[in-house]
Amino acid sequence: MNKLQVGEAWEITLSWSQEQVNAFAEISGDHNPIHRDATYAATTPFQRPIMHGMLSASVFSRILGTEFPGSGTIYLQQTLSFKAPMYVDTPYVARLEITHIDSERHRATLRTTITNPEGKITLSGEAQVIHRERL
Repeated sequence: MNKLQVGEAWEITLSWSQEQVNAFAEISGDHNPIHRDATYAATTPFQRPIMHGMLSASVFSRILGTEFPGSGTIYLQQTLSFKAPMYVDTPYVARLEITHIDSERHRATLRTTITNPEGKITLSGEAQVIHRERL
């Protein structure tokens, strides 16, 4: 298995459905009408339902644990800054880029972002992980 280097990155394009938003509301208990009620959302600055921020951020767990660095990754920490609303059935690009590696401790810091179809960052942050074989 190859060791990862600073600057290496991974990205995927994905979208979420209203059914996934509804399921997240049930699992998390966050039943704020801004996420599921179009009539209510129309009265807000967003004009339509927006996704739960933590649902969108959950993509980083998926990527880290299964794709980059992959199986065996221990997710230690994540900071998040929600920059713009996200909507269902919209293609977004999630990107992770290694910004620092501590080889002795098998740890890495990664920049985490999600961008919308216009290229605007909707979510940004930083993750810290351990991977004994790849870092």
